[in-house]
Amino acid sequence: MTVSAMISRRALLHSAMGLPLNLGSRAPRLKVGIMDVILGFASDPEAFAAAERIGFDAIQVTLGRPDAQGKLLLAAAALQQRILKSSAAHKVAIASTYLDILHRDCLQSFEAAKTWIRQAIQITTNLNAGIVELAFFFKCALNNASDIETVTHSLRELAPEAQAANVVLGIENTLSAEENARILDRIASPAVKVWYDIGNSTNMGHFDVPHEIRFLGKDRIGQIHIKDNVYLGQGAVNVKACLQAIYDIGYTGFCVLETAAPTGDRLADAARNLQLLRAIEKRVRS
Repeated sequence: MTVSAMISRRALLHSAMGLPLNLGSRAPRLKVGIMDVILGFASDPEAFAAAERIGFDAIQVTLGRPDAQGKLLLAAAALQQRILKSSAAHKVAIASTYLDILHRDCLQSFEAAKTWIRQAIQITTNLNAGIVELAFFFKCALNNASDIETVTHSLRELAPEAQAANVVLGIENTLSAEENARILDRIASPAVKVWYDIGNSTNMGHFDVPHEIRFLGKDRIGQIHIKDNVYLGQGAVNVKACLQAIYDIGYTGFCVLETAAPTGDRLADAARNLQLLRAIEKRVRS
């Protein structure tokens, strides 16, 4: 049996018993990215240079709002090429994309939202990103059964297009892990997964986040946001327990910071949050 198979078997047994799995030095180092907007460089190739200076592994690229012709900002081929070149030059990967227009045009109430998602699928393919974040918050939150039904129906329609393009649609919302799992079961496509945010699930949903991560498992989580309302490790989010759960399920994708900037200095605060996260990670791995 290979080491990875042994670790997977141990993770399954520990998860079933609700126990943490101490992988020690065999656990892979977290791949940590950050949203370009958090650095102050939304949809901007300069985000990669800033990420390299701080020490991030990747950037989540914001796709931007549509122009008068109905094209998302990142639909421009020239801008896509600049981002790809900057990513390569600074050796900072593109972790994912972020379809921010869905905060304005809700999928459950605007037909145009499907157009934005289809454009996002193509852009994400062009950037070799693999997954696009679809957020459902505030006025676009999934507040009732009707919202969930409409969004589920739309995602079921869009899933084959995403799958054909090798792109995952990552849904982030205020629902519990169990509610999200039911949505995924109804869509029944590997192209739709949960975009799990440990900050929102703690501070908005008041869920047992480590339990939720273990419940969903690595196959249902597309990507993970790491954040709190203050510096990491200093607020309500039990970052250490969340990282332990992430290790326990064998998740090896990117963990993307969407962290606060308490001082107003985005770059300095991002650097501090990365340092804090790495320190917590070290304790989990020890």
